[in-house]
Amino acid sequence: MEIGELNILYEDNHIIVVLKPQMVASCPDESGDSNLFDCVKEYIKVTYNKAGNAFLGLVHRLDRPTGGVMVFAKTSKAAARLSEQMRSGGFEKKYYAVLCGTPSKKKDSLENYLRKNSVNNTVYVATQSEEGAKYAKLNYEIKATERGLSLAEITLHTGRTHQIRVQTAAINCPVYGDMRYGGEKAVKGRLALWAYSLKLSHPTTGEILRFVIEPPKDEAPWKYFQFEVI
Repeated sequence: MEIGELNILYEDNHIIVVLKPQMVASCPDESGDSNLFDCVKEYIKVTYNKAGNAFLGLVHRLDRPTGGVMVFAKTSKAAARLSEQMRSGGFEKKYYAVLCGTPSKKKDSLENYLRKNSVNNTVYVATQSEEGAKYAKLNYEIKATERGLSLAEITLHTGRTHQIRVQTAAINCPVYGDMRYGGEKAVKGRLALWAYSLKLSHPTTGEILRFVIEPPKDEAPWKYFQFEVI
């Protein structure tokens, strides 16, 4: 990913909020691929003529196939305060997902314990007593149905790896395009999961900020639905 491709939604002396494109890693990983973190860091270094290693704080992540809003910290103080907000549940994270099928309930809260298999990078629903199992919670509301698909607005209360994908698959409504967790019910295509809204308290002023960006509505399956991001 190059600096010219960076879509900046907001920036001040303390934070920078950007769009993470789908299929771009949030931060460096074992693949060595181009990633958003390094791109934002290079942007800061070049734009502000920073000598040496410019600071950038990674506060949260989005899975590689997921697009949407991400915030980074530009100072160590901002990084510490935003990280504490994350731990205390101060971030409000909302997603849109297109699900294969329709859940039995239009609105519901899903609570599970999830365990990650680090060998194959797969997460599965576990029992509370299993070693390494972590509590996961989300709320969803079905906004529309079309062509055997459902548009769900999801509020994430915990940030577990692959959480939305695993929990929706567990109720037999996997995310569109999720061949890893969807099984026979999954529809092949780009993963239809989008972090469309992020609300947080500014790390220095305390002002409540909300950043919103729509999913790519000209692409399938998003184009099958009419919805407004408010």
